[in-house]
Amino acid sequence: MNTQILKGRVALVTGGTTGLGFGATKRLIKQGAFVYITGRRQNALDEAVAKLGSSVTAIQADATSKSDMLRVAETIKAEHGQLDILFANAGGGHATPLEQLTEEQIDSELSINIKGVVLTMQSMLDVLRDGASVVLNASITADMGLPGFAVYAATKAAVRSLARSWTTDLKRRNIRVNTISPGVVPTEGYSSEQKMSDEDIAAYIERVSTEIPAGRVGTAEDIADALVFLASDASSYIRGIDLVVDGGMTRVYAGRN
Repeated sequence: MNTQILKGRVALVTGGTTGLGFGATKRLIKQGAFVYITGRRQNALDEAVAKLGSSVTAIQADATSKSDMLRVAETIKAEHGQLDILFANAGGGHATPLEQLTEEQIDSELSINIKGVVLTMQSMLDVLRDGASVVLNASITADMGLPGFAVYAATKAAVRSLARSWTTDLKRRNIRVNTISPGVVPTEGYSSEQKMSDEDIAAYIERVSTEIPAGRVGTAEDIADALVFLASDASSYIRGIDLVVDGGMTRVYAGRN
């Protein structure tokens, strides 16, 4: 009996070389999908493909470039005809006190987290099949009012709003649009973007785990499992939701040990 619930599907994961995007790609492939991944750095794309195998194609592309993303869509159309699953994952940001925010950082986070998502979606419209599933990567920071994350959190709140609006924009094509809001999931970004040392990350994980009802931080696999659900036919009656995958951190009081 074939248990691959995405067998024969074609997916695109933006920012698929590391972290949540890489974890999502691994799980989509395991469930039978053929996956295209994008990223800005060719060396990172090459490394990802070497780890992922033959069921993935890597395309160097910047999600904030319309011409790049149209080229991605053209490649998918030429090779597979259509796209069944889109995970708009590319994004980023880091904590900065309000008084230290620069115009460059503001522009960068607005660009990759909002403009990039819009251009990705717009560029894929002609290749997305009717009935496709689109998942946008949001964040629990949109709810939490964390210090230093004002711009990043605002962009992720915008992503949630985009999903709701696109749900109605695309209802005649039966394209489902939802978001996932990951909780605390340590990835390479903790060191590359947040500039945290290994010791800082370990101490943070130990402290924050006591605030999470699940008793642990999340993994890329946790987010990937949620993505597979939203990408599959099992979620065919779900549209415009934000699926919070945070171990209960923002919804349930865990107390203190």
